Amino acid sequence: MRIFGPNCLSLQRVPGEAVSEAEIALTYGVSRTPVREAILKLSDEGLLDIFPQSGIFVSRIPITALPEAIVIRRAIEATTARLAAERADASQILVLQSILERQREANAARENAAFHRADELFHATIAEVAGYPGIWTLIQQVKVHVDRYRLLTLPQEGHIALVIAEHESILAAIGTNDPSGAAVAMEFHLDLGRLLSHISTIQSIHPEFFDNRS
Repeated sequence: MRIFGPNCLSLQRVPGEAVSEAEIALTYGVSRTPVREAILKLSDEGLLDIFPQSGIFVSRIPITALPEAIVIRRAIEATTARLAAERADASQILVLQSILERQREANAARENAAFHRADELFHATIAEVAGYPGIWTLIQQVKVHVDRYRLLTLPQEGHIALVIAEHESILAAIGTNDPSGAAVAMEFHLDLGRLLSHISTIQSIHPEFFDNRS
């Protein structure tokens, strides 16, 4: 039961924020048992830290976990992009184009949350077109901390426009049935070097959100 997990991922509950089991049970009108179960699950996923003598807190974003998650995601999604380019039909291309248009509209309206949802849907749909929709579930598990980091990058000037341009390149390759081009475009989109170069900038803006322990 994921009572408030999305709030951790969306940064509505910020890293380091205290979490009250009793308050959540009261807010959602449930007993404390399902809340406790949700807290334990989110702790297993690395989103909550439980300190028996101090309390429960939204975990800080572990810097050391980000590069590995990106490497794993990049390898998997390059494969799904390649397969999608081999298999995509006209109707599936239209679906991807409509999702990309949603991203453009969200950017124009400066709605970062809507953009992030459309971004997720774009990548999930590529996995579906590839014929392996379950892969996206695996990727979501891998990138849980990367998502929180990425949400901090969205307000940076020009960042969303850059992401959209990269999505356009991916879609162009899939739309022309160019497996190699789609894989390369996805690898460029999920480049580890750029992630590492941006971390210090974002960390300087929000130092309290990150855990630097190795």
